[in-house]
Amino acid sequence: MKHRASRELYNYWNSRRGARVAPDRDAIEPGAIRDILGDSFVLAQERAQEAVLRLAGTRVCALFGREIKGTTFLTLWAAADRTDVRRLIDQSGSDASGIVAGAVGHVGSGETINLEWLLLPLWHNRKLGTRYIGILAPHSVPDWIGTRPVTELTLAAWRRIGPAIEEAAVPRNIGLPPEQPSRPAFVVHQGGRT
Repeated sequence: MKHRASRELYNYWNSRRGARVAPDRDAIEPGAIRDILGDSFVLAQERAQEAVLRLAGTRVCALFGREIKGTTFLTLWAAADRTDVRRLIDQSGSDASGIVAGAVGHVGSGETINLEWLLLPLWHNRKLGTRYIGILAPHSVPDWIGTRPVTELTLAAWRRIGPAIEEAAVPRNIGLPPEQPSRPAFVVHQGGRT
């Protein structure tokens, strides 16, 4: 994670989850992350439906030049990337992993903006994969933000993050090779002259 807002949200999410794989939606306090609320969003995904933005911060909305609350999240992405983005959301909810990705925002005038996208699953009504909290933040803020909207996002490199991934990456039961009987390097034999 390169963006400060992503690191801050991930650290908060991680502290709120305790021993669970993800925190409960009700455990997230907006006041605790007030400095990054402008770059944050909350997704809701009910049974077999597309994820919808339930909340979107002011800076996220400024990127698109409009209020995006209530918008289907996939419609913000280029058609060629929607299947991959949908798969990443589903994977995050099914295995309790977060996703951190690069995204490029395209403006109608041909300009682009590099963004970081963070997605973290939340428990909601004893289900995982129906609520997510995330960040969509530019690496540097151009002077045209708020005057020329991003018309679509394209997906760049991504990776899975989180405790479920970290635990799987650390091998368990690492055994040492069986101990070999040692033999002395120098042996003295009695004998010879009397």
